[in-house]
Amino acid sequence: MFETASQKVSMGKGQMLLIRKNQLGELTKTPLHGEDYQTIIIFLKEDLLRTIALEEQIEIGQKFTGKPNVLIPGNDFLNGFFQSVMPYVHHPEEKVTTALGMLKVKEAVQLLLHAMPPLKDFLFDFSEPYKIDLEKFMLSNFHFNVPVERFAQLTGRSLAAFKRDFQKTFGSSPRQWLQEKRLSEARHLIEKKNKKASAIYLDLGFESLSHFSHAFKKKFGKAPTEWV
Repeated sequence: MFETASQKVSMGKGQMLLIRKNQLGELTKTPLHGEDYQTIIIFLKEDLLRTIALEEQIEIGQKFTGKPNVLIPGNDFLNGFFQSVMPYVHHPEEKVTTALGMLKVKEAVQLLLHAMPPLKDFLFDFSEPYKIDLEKFMLSNFHFNVPVERFAQLTGRSLAAFKRDFQKTFGSSPRQWLQEKRLSEARHLIEKKNKKASAIYLDLGFESLSHFSHAFKKKFGKAPTEWV
């Protein structure tokens, strides 16, 4: 049973409850007669959901207006997911890598959307009035090839506010900074990691190899293939 000031939700065996953040509530766990039970809690952090929205090109913008806590009916796919999580629950001493943790969270999100497609608005509603840390977000996500308007939306800002805050934070316009940042990262990967231009241009947000090569040569004086 999960109870807040506005909602009371009862959960049965095999069910899952999706709880919206920023709530005060009380969770009461009562075992079934003669049966053991275990509760697993997974936090879907907002910065992770924002990253998934970028990677999967999920359209956002629809403000969620439903109940803040949604009961998810059990199904074989979600049951299988939680079975795959159990070894980590039983062996907390085993460190889960960030990459593996990210994969499990992505899997959980995709299974939720598969079970209940309308949950997209619940999971990807970033319309809260507060603004997230612009510098931290951009340094983590500069390589995604999305419009500046999308970056503004994902940081909780209007386009005008985004450009104004961006200028204050980075001292340049978003498009100029993104170009410079991506090219600097490309030089680092080519110079220090021996990466080929053809292997990195898409991952750095460039739409074509020719566009990347032209911008790289204009910035550094030599084409990526001539760099030693």
